[in-house]
Amino acid sequence: MAADKFEVSLKKLEEIVKRLETGSLSLEDSLKAFEEGVKHAAFCSSRLDDAERRVEILLKQKDGSLKREPFESGED
Repeated sequence: MAADKFEVSLKKLEEIVKRLETGSLSLEDSLKAFEEGVKHAAFCSSRLDDAERRVEILLKQKDGSLKREPFESGED
């Protein structure tokens, strides 16, 4: 499922950021990690854009207008 790939990619991105923040990688390893991180960030961004479009489709009214409703996360 695409959500699984998103979660895996996001987790890898978080791990890459942690490794880069330690400052213990060589320049070459830092560049490789950065390249990998950019790929994961682009993938996650793309999946989030897709999700946003799906939500807009679901909220579209019969007349073509969008009905905007506040997002409620259920967390208090």
